[in-house]
Amino acid sequence: QVQLVESGGGLVQAGGSLSLSCAASGRTFSSYAMGWFRQAPGKEREFVAAISMSGSGTNYADSVKGRFTISRDNAKNTVYLSMNSLKAEDTAVYFCAASPRSYLRPEYAYWGQGTQVTVSS
Repeated sequence: QVQLVESGGGLVQAGGSLSLSCAASGRTFSSYAMGWFRQAPGKEREFVAAISMSGSGTNYADSVKGRFTISRDNAKNTVYLSMNSLKAEDTAVYFCAASPRSYLRPEYAYWGQGTQVTVSS
């Protein structure tokens, strides 16, 4: 069982930056690939970024590539999402998720409650 708690959301102007954190419970954090997803009002939840169990591998949605960076600190049981050059269309609730399988073919079994990111234009 893994419990995930996101933090760091808020209101930011377009062009600004924001960093999200996701703290995981348990002692097996390094056994999970981690992902970030987002859901805007009236839209489906969409993939944002993922990172391998060791942190050596990452992948990103095309819409955030070059602007967002996913990272993790296994000693702190935390995954991060650094967001730069934010756009109004990045406004959404952001969720982190944990997968016991590879980040390349994940099966996200655990989800956080989400944190709101609002980008004003």
